[in-house]
Amino acid sequence: MKCCFRCTRYGVVVLFALILCACDQSQSDQRVLVPAPLVSTISLVPQSLTVTETLPGRVAPVRIAEIRAQISGIVQKKLFDQGSQVKAGQPLYQINPAPFLAEVDMAAATLKRAEVALAYAQAQVVRLSSLLKSNSISRQRYDDEVFKRDQALADVEQARATLKRRKLDLTFATVEAPISGRIDQTLVSEGALVSRTDASPMARIQQIDRVYLDLRRPASSLEPLRKALTKQGVESGLTVSILRPGAEPYGTGRIMFSGISVDSGTGDVLLRVLVSNPNQRLLPGMFVQAKVERSHYDQALMLPQQAIVHFEGQSRVWVIDENQQAHLIKVELGELVDRYYRLAAGGKAGQKIVVEGMDRLTEGVKVREQQWGLNQSASGFAH
Repeated sequence: MKCCFRCTRYGVVVLFALILCACDQSQSDQRVLVPAPLVSTISLVPQSLTVTETLPGRVAPVRIAEIRAQISGIVQKKLFDQGSQVKAGQPLYQINPAPFLAEVDMAAATLKRAEVALAYAQAQVVRLSSLLKSNSISRQRYDDEVFKRDQALADVEQARATLKRRKLDLTFATVEAPISGRIDQTLVSEGALVSRTDASPMARIQQIDRVYLDLRRPASSLEPLRKALTKQGVESGLTVSILRPGAEPYGTGRIMFSGISVDSGTGDVLLRVLVSNPNQRLLPGMFVQAKVERSHYDQALMLPQQAIVHFEGQSRVWVIDENQQAHLIKVELGELVDRYYRLAAGGKAGQKIVVEGMDRLTEGVKVREQQWGLNQSASGFAH
């Protein structure tokens, strides 16, 4: 009976040991069957990159002319349509010319009288000249007549200058446009008394076939801007893209070197962009946007934003070496353009960077990889 009990106990122990061995073998088989993690990677390829920024700006006319009276008088007529396009030399206002016509007539009569006096004085000098030769008159008498002739000649010249001035005033009675452009609303009406000393103009003309766009950007961007201008040439200016309200493309303009200054109040750089405006769609005072080049790189390495791992205040990325092993390295990031970072330091051309699947990675683990974003492109950053 005891022998049977011992056999039974021995059988149970053996059976339990066999079960434990089977479990260990099963777990070992499972560990062997776990596949390497699958990740999506991209290769760093150098490419040209132009970094731009969109800045708001305000449109200003290239030239503004204030229409002012050069004489005092009553406005008789307005000779233009408000808001219309006018040409240089086009009549805009007619000031009552009657007083100036009268002054011209008076000046002409004065000139005529002076010319008659001059003719008499010249004849007297000729007559006394023959008498002086025969000693019939004194030298003093002859010199007096010569003096009167010269004085009469000066009177004629003065009368001519006065007549010229009166005719010029008569011309000023018709107020003309000094430049071509779009004229604003009239600030005076018919019957108003105008004068050359008036504080406000009669109207304003703005030349808008070309306009200025005034932009602001941080003063820290001044040096890269100078380098870009030097590279393209100071006279040609730096090309910028103009966007109308709603981000609608309008055209291009040029930042001229002479249009750069620093605002003493804010410290911002003020940029003046010259824009061609033949259709006059850009109006003075309008707010528009401009894409301005900030920097340019000939061999930039770009990687997607989602490939960046932030750890302990540092930026890192997973790279795959030639043995298909993953390693976490530190990198320095540059500008962010369309969800792609420029790699400033820490990477090199040709490296494979993990974009997806990094949550399954540990240092040195062997991975399987596939190309990331077959339908995406990391090229075309020259905006």
